[in-house]
Amino acid sequence: MNSAARHLLDRPGTVLPLAKLDGGMLAWVGGKAANLGVLIAAGLPVPEGFCITTTAYQRVAAEAGLDAVLAELEAGAGGGASAGANRDTSAEGVAALAGLAERARAALEAAPMPDDIADAVRAAYAELGNNDGGRLAVAVRSSATAEDLPDASFAGQQDTYLNVAGEDALLDAVRRCWASLWTERAVAYRSDNGIDQRSVSIAVVVQEMVDAEVSGVLFTANPLTGRRHEAVVDAASGLGEAVVSGAVNPDQFVVDTASGRILEQTLGDNLGRTAGDNPSGSGEACLSDEQVLALAALGARAEEHFGQPQDLEWAFGPDGAIQLVQSRPITTLYPLPAPAATGREGSNGNASDDGGSDGATRAYLCASLLQGLTRPLTPMGLSAFQVLADAYRPAGGTYGAPVPFSYSQAGLRLFVDVTPVLRNKAGRRIFPAAMRAADARSVGALRYLMEDPRFSIIRRPKLGALKGSLRGSLKSVPQLAMIPQVLNGLVRPAAALERSRRAEQEFHRMLVLPEPATPARRLDFVERTLGGMITPGLLKQLPPPAAGYIWLGIVRWLLGPLVQPGDLQAVLRGLPDNVTTQMDLELWHAATIIRDDDEAARALTDEDPQELARRYAAGSLPATAQHELAAFLNKYGHRAVAEIDIGIPRWSEEPAHIINVLANYLRLSEPDQAPDRQFARAAATAEAKAAELAQRARRRGRIRGRLVSYGLRRVRTTAGRREYPKFGLIVALAALRAQLRQVGTVLADEGRIASPGDIFFLDLAEARVGLRGADLHELAAERRRTYNRELRRRRIPRLLLSDGTDVEAAMGARASATTTAGAHLPPGTLSGAPASAGTVTGKARVILDPAGAHLEPGEILVAPSTDPGWTPLFLTAGALVMEMGGPISHGAVVAREYGIPAVVGVPDATTRIATGDTITVDGAAGTITVGT
Repeated sequence: MNSAARHLLDRPGTVLPLAKLDGGMLAWVGGKAANLGVLIAAGLPVPEGFCITTTAYQRVAAEAGLDAVLAELEAGAGGGASAGANRDTSAEGVAALAGLAERARAALEAAPMPDDIADAVRAAYAELGNNDGGRLAVAVRSSATAEDLPDASFAGQQDTYLNVAGEDALLDAVRRCWASLWTERAVAYRSDNGIDQRSVSIAVVVQEMVDAEVSGVLFTANPLTGRRHEAVVDAASGLGEAVVSGAVNPDQFVVDTASGRILEQTLGDNLGRTAGDNPSGSGEACLSDEQVLALAALGARAEEHFGQPQDLEWAFGPDGAIQLVQSRPITTLYPLPAPAATGREGSNGNASDDGGSDGATRAYLCASLLQGLTRPLTPMGLSAFQVLADAYRPAGGTYGAPVPFSYSQAGLRLFVDVTPVLRNKAGRRIFPAAMRAADARSVGALRYLMEDPRFSIIRRPKLGALKGSLRGSLKSVPQLAMIPQVLNGLVRPAAALERSRRAEQEFHRMLVLPEPATPARRLDFVERTLGGMITPGLLKQLPPPAAGYIWLGIVRWLLGPLVQPGDLQAVLRGLPDNVTTQMDLELWHAATIIRDDDEAARALTDEDPQELARRYAAGSLPATAQHELAAFLNKYGHRAVAEIDIGIPRWSEEPAHIINVLANYLRLSEPDQAPDRQFARAAATAEAKAAELAQRARRRGRIRGRLVSYGLRRVRTTAGRREYPKFGLIVALAALRAQLRQVGTVLADEGRIASPGDIFFLDLAEARVGLRGADLHELAAERRRTYNRELRRRRIPRLLLSDGTDVEAAMGARASATTTAGAHLPPGTLSGAPASAGTVTGKARVILDPAGAHLEPGEILVAPSTDPGWTPLFLTAGALVMEMGGPISHGAVVAREYGIPAVVGVPDATTRIATGDTITVDGAAGTITVGT
């Protein structure tokens, strides 16, 4: 029986010595106390003490009548486990939440402590150390059971009391710790982070006070840059609470724990010096080098024991001995990339920090962000991409390309190993230029790594290895076979379009599995389609848009100095034959029909989208709304937000998002803002710009003018089809998802998983194991927990090193070159990459997830990134601001086609701009001015 199960059967008593606690007792003693027990078991120095378990709190809470308050929190202002997305943030809602928190707190503070609990606490206190006269000073700390989340730590949410002396003072401090579980900030914090208020309990740790001469905190990995094996020590004279609370400016030390070297030292009075300096008259550090290194060594032992980097609080007593008073995981560290050979999820720990078989530090670019995704992918979504990628991995083990790439995973996101590019002379020239168009913010980080000696160019590769790499590339890169068709499309666009349309029809026929089919056959079909059928089918649709963009480059060359910034972007507005804009305009058309039906319009504007989705499934919407929604979903129901993840429900399964978008469209009252009119204006503007550019070219010769005119016609005829390969991929993933859902139903019916949807929290191999009879309940449940934690992570590294370094964070920490221009911009001005010309001033609307989002007509959409699932919002947006992307990223392309200004690649836009701010977006200059 494991430790956790044992403790569930053997409920501990009211008071336990810290030395008897372990990691399996979290539910009874909370995280802080459990970790102290682990430290003691590891032989690390911890002050003597005891824990008052959650059993005591739960008895007092029950007698205080807390259940009634919790019921109100669950039903109203505080909500349950899903409250984070739905909490009432109005003044009334905030006040109601604060009132309920105050009632819970007051009830606990007023509740009498049962005699047996009080006697047990007094007895444990009397046995502590040298407690003559019962006046021993102790620290009384809360130890809650809530779990830390990515970018959301529960540290500091409950209270700590220091230098508590005497039985009465101790019992009062314990009661106040219990009550601190219900401070306004703690209740609001749990509600914002979707933590069920009923699920949280609290224990209390009582320890001998350390008469600290110096104290502080130690991070066993750098919390700013993410780098493992780089410890950071903050230290100040006296009690460590001053450091933790920010009341003092501490001395700081950065230690390379692998070499035992102090890399940096900064004094608390802001007089900095590096290791080895001996400044005269600049003050002395509060720790010696020997003490700093001793702390780092203790931290390394704690990290090794816990298996992941730790945040420790410590103190040096008068005798010079170190005491550890707290240890907790550093929750904000991004997980390490998994080595490409295994494809398995990296960890927060440091078991491997090289990420490659050669032991060298490797660099990974986040492919998820390049696809407009900040959210994690489900395990099945990652598995699907692994099969897609492995289909083109040659026998040598690396993926075929002129410079070989390989894929990895970290934090349930896809990463691509760009180390070979950085160490290749040609790659250094080509790759940043390509990234400037796809994700402008990445360019600065890539150039930063090019200056790092760990990524220096490998010169004079062996001729045999080079030939082998090229042979593998030619065999395994199917794009090369498309070159003749692309060239043909340059001169025969009509024939290329016809071939592309036939290929699209063939592709759709390929996705049909004859019925009946066994679950094993369905899995075979999924793997076979992903492994060798999807990519060739999609590439056959690529030549027309590829030819269009080649023509755009030819036109740019023909015009030379005659072309101005933004001219060619303007030509790409209102492109015909773009499946994504067609989808959005068809949804708008459905809204206009619904608007003309009073009953249907009232239903969509007055009722909750989730309730409308239930009515749609039951076929009970007003007839017009039912018909229009069904017609749209029949054609586009395979789409979704984050649709490249096969594990994400499609709109046809969960139509509430589309219903909400339709309701937003019905609020549009200005005829000139109608999306079809905006699109038509954008197309007319583009045609006029094309004619103007042709006229300019004629100034340098009639033939040049004709070539420019011809080229721009080809661009507008074919470039709009750039969305079709992506559209086809989503059609395929939706078809394969339907097969997996049927397998999930079989597994659930056989009791292998809890629900059919759990199959998407397994990979393809695990699903096969389930069909053979394995119980996968706990595996799927743990995967869901991990996925839900990752959903809350806001910061995703663009470039991540195998030692955990977030490259952009490291650049900022060292005050290096930034990833975007704009260091000398006026206050209140943000800078990014120009994506769609035009200037608009309006109210900002920050949206992190389009599901259920409300965007008033003309508001400026501020988002971390977008994929096609977001684009229905574009129809009513006045402009677009994105944290991710470059001029050819999806959001930028669609913004141009709709003719709305857009700036992309704006660092931290969703935190530096608030909903309701008045901002001016200049899409040509790439700037956003806040407060104009």
